Amino acid sequence: MTSEEKKVYLLLKSVIFHYHGLDEEERQGILESADEIDGREELKWVNEFISQDYFNSFERAREYLNDIVGDYPLDKRIFYIEMVWKANSKKGYVTELEATAMLKLARDWNVEAELIEIIKKMSQS
Repeated sequence: MTSEEKKVYLLLKSVIFHYHGLDEEERQGILESADEIDGREELKWVNEFISQDYFNSFERAREYLNDIVGDYPLDKRIFYIEMVWKANSKKGYVTELEATAMLKLARDWNVEAELIEIIKKMSQS
């Protein structure tokens, strides 16, 4: 994974978790994700990005992610949106705010239908 891909991965997870207020379990999950990909430097960048303007961090991240992820191949865009949905689902639920945020990103990346199919499959199992 390149440094840019690590930033995308960690920013996406972080900004969705921060969308409603980051709890300890989510913070720990982000740290573990960073360690899994040897991404502590990229996580530092992500935390600085979010802290620069916490209130508008989702919209700023959305812009940043759209510039990068929008050019990714379809399967990679699906991977990122599925990854963040599954990470959110680990706690047993996804809030309306989180779902709305992920749907906005999926729409931006032209993978909204794929995300809906992923959600349907997960809810059936």
